Amino acid sequence: MTVPLQAEALDISFKLIPAIMVFLMMASFLAIGYVFKVADTEGMWVAGRGIGNIENGMAIGANWMSAASYLGLAGLVALAGFYGLAFIVGWTTGYFVLLIFLAAQMRRFGKYTAPDFVGDRFNSPLARALAAFTTLLIAYVYSVGQARGMGLVGQYVFGLDIIPMIVVMMTITVGYLALSGMLGATKNMAVQYVILIVAFLAGVYAVGFTEGYSTILPQVEYGALFDELGRQFSAPFENGSYYIWVATAFSLIFGTCGLPHVLVRFYTVENERTARWSCVWGLFFILLLYWAAPAMAAFGVDLFEVVTGSSAYAAEGGMSGAEGDVIVVLAAQFANLPTWFVGLVAAGAMAAAIATTAGLFITASSAVAHDIYSELINPDATQRQQVLIGRATIVVIGALVTVTAFNPPALIGELVAYAFSLAGTVLFPMFFLGLWWENTNQKGALAGMTVGLLLWIGSIINSVLPNYVGFLGEAAGESGALVPLYAQYVPPIGAALVGTPLVFLVTIAVSLATPEPPLETKKMVRQCHSPEPMGQQQTAEDIVSNSGGDTPADD
Repeated sequence: MTVPLQAEALDISFKLIPAIMVFLMMASFLAIGYVFKVADTEGMWVAGRGIGNIENGMAIGANWMSAASYLGLAGLVALAGFYGLAFIVGWTTGYFVLLIFLAAQMRRFGKYTAPDFVGDRFNSPLARALAAFTTLLIAYVYSVGQARGMGLVGQYVFGLDIIPMIVVMMTITVGYLALSGMLGATKNMAVQYVILIVAFLAGVYAVGFTEGYSTILPQVEYGALFDELGRQFSAPFENGSYYIWVATAFSLIFGTCGLPHVLVRFYTVENERTARWSCVWGLFFILLLYWAAPAMAAFGVDLFEVVTGSSAYAAEGGMSGAEGDVIVVLAAQFANLPTWFVGLVAAGAMAAAIATTAGLFITASSAVAHDIYSELINPDATQRQQVLIGRATIVVIGALVTVTAFNPPALIGELVAYAFSLAGTVLFPMFFLGLWWENTNQKGALAGMTVGLLLWIGSIINSVLPNYVGFLGEAAGESGALVPLYAQYVPPIGAALVGTPLVFLVTIAVSLATPEPPLETKKMVRQCHSPEPMGQQQTAEDIVSNSGGDTPADD
């Protein structure tokens, strides 16, 4: 049996007050889920399209700031220094692309899910199936990191082994999601955002002030520590090449624009104006945490070296990967803050992980129940059947994620980056071309998505599976990759740098070489850029069906 990683420096013991805090927090999530429980598909997948811009912005922030942001981002900066900056750049810049090119247009197209958009825009059940499969893969890979984060934090609070903690936390998460759907998940995300941002910022300020690192602006003052930290923290490209830095940042930027659980947030609002403003609010709420994460990483690295007497860097026998993943909690512990306060920081991490898992599982359930079952297998499915299939999907994917999280193949932040790489390679080109070039057709989309999927799966088989599958590991040898040149230029964490342009080229070339899409589809694309406002339940398809949809574009 493989022994899971442990964060040895973490004070793993039962802590009464933090345990009560976490219990109350989890109970409140279940209660909110029960109050806003749904019985129809409109509430299950798009929250009735009635969410306001600030509430949706908070949901975007909570949906986005997962364990990878709350725990993993500071951990990556702590362990990889300058390389970790690629994650901050990538995870924020992508929202500007979303705001300008996709948010309002996606809302005007007006579907239930990301695969729904792909299937209807390209008039292809096979394209819908490929998009649904990609959505499931993204939800699975992304959620493993969240489950891992929940387990680590639960281990700190309750003093138990990480495996039972992962099982318990995932069981509660799956329970309230299966009950509440998107409506309850959105209400919970707003609450989860408040918990996580208060906990994180309180932790940064308290550690910085009590240890003498900072006073009123730790986000800037931590720079004074640079001379005392290892060269790995501040030296550019000390831990990786210039190419891998650019590839990682690129994948994260365009992966952001291709993530189904991010895009579906724009379907939950009334109109395109609310979609744009909720994107702005979401970016602001995300900024509050991302601006402070490097400060927490610097404080954690310095405190680790002071408390343990050894360097934080693995090459020098220091911090383990698991310890890096909980550096936010470790920093508060090393600063000798009260146990209840460290528990508050830990509870924030749990809220972050649960909020993101909620968004991912809802998109996975809608991909199976709506895009596969209702659209491809049983077109006469009732709303009750779809909701039941969706709930069953949440339970099944929850079980798979739980088992995988016992011994994940990478750090939390790296696992999440794999999912971004997949989204940026396969789905982002379909969203962008589908909304901005009306001549993109079915055959072009199928060719592009197939190339993107094969390229990403190839990078995982080449570089990740050799660590887990015996004969692949033997074939890979000391390099750790079956084809080292492919691993160098198409790494799993940055595959989109090659994959996204390639998918664009293939899709455009095949579209030009084959018949144009139907006129009605072109009119729907034009409607996505129309200056005319839409009603709450109205879509581009409704307008085209009723009036011909020849309104000129204003973009």
